[in-house]
Amino acid sequence: MALKVAFFDTKPYDQASFNEVNQFYGFDITYFKGHLNMNTVPLTKGIDAVCIFVNDVANAQVIDKLVENGVKLIALRCAGYNNVDLQACKGRVSVVRVPAYSPHAVAEYTVALMLTLNRKIQRASWRTREGNFSLHGLMGFDMYGKTVGIIGTGKIAKILVEILHGFGMKILAYDVYPDEAYAKEHQITYVSLDELYAHSDIISLHCPLTDQTKHLINMDSIRKMKDGVMIINTGRGALIQANDLIEGLKTKKVGSAALDVYEEESEYFYEDKSDKIIDDDTLARLLSFNNVIVTSHQAFFTKEALSNIAHTTLQNMRDYQEGKELVNEVV
Repeated sequence: MALKVAFFDTKPYDQASFNEVNQFYGFDITYFKGHLNMNTVPLTKGIDAVCIFVNDVANAQVIDKLVENGVKLIALRCAGYNNVDLQACKGRVSVVRVPAYSPHAVAEYTVALMLTLNRKIQRASWRTREGNFSLHGLMGFDMYGKTVGIIGTGKIAKILVEILHGFGMKILAYDVYPDEAYAKEHQITYVSLDELYAHSDIISLHCPLTDQTKHLINMDSIRKMKDGVMIINTGRGALIQANDLIEGLKTKKVGSAALDVYEEESEYFYEDKSDKIIDDDTLARLLSFNNVIVTSHQAFFTKEALSNIAHTTLQNMRDYQEGKELVNEVV
């Protein structure tokens, strides 16, 4: 009997990629556009597994209802799982994820954000469309010889290191579990956070969101940074205290910032809000700076990544169905 799966927060590109791969698995999939939350959890009655994304809500209340409805598996089609109450899941429902669907995509996008901010490419494009070919205000700096501080040195960060070496950049790194062998082989230097803040021209965030890393970038850490520092976040929105970042931008301590994630993104990201007023004052303020780029959590978004996500997610489900070891199990 085919596994019954409910997908939440789905877009047309999700359906296209999963339908293509599901030809080899034959699961009974139902797609829902809305997020999983207390309002939509009744839709899971009689369902074996739910597949959710970064802005779905799987708190203790939702988990209780999922279990009551007979759901036995939560399959995240992403790497992060901070939106799932793992304690509420233990011994009741299995949770699997996609740990590494396209580290190259995120690393490449991170570099794209660095270059766009540095060389003011976005502003230059806006100008020329309006017939303004002046170079005033568009000056950047050579990436060569500059220092990048990378916080978190997992798969994405290690690919980023390789790319940045091609620019001739010096690389500092911080990780709770430093990979000294890798550092020696790839000529990076592990330092304390304070040292990284003090010496980095660009800081890029690639660590997971935990109680220890929440609001890692705040007023105190910003004060320790070089004047005019560039901050890139393609990790998790809550790594940055957004209002403190705004203060840093206002005082010009922070020279520029690129955010592909935002702490309160769930109400906006992946949706078309162009005909509405942005009620989130913090997000609206960030969007008002001409030295800030905000994108809609799209660093992962390549054809290869979507294919990898679909294959890994459905294989996770097949492994569960067949009673095999869940190699990507969270709990």
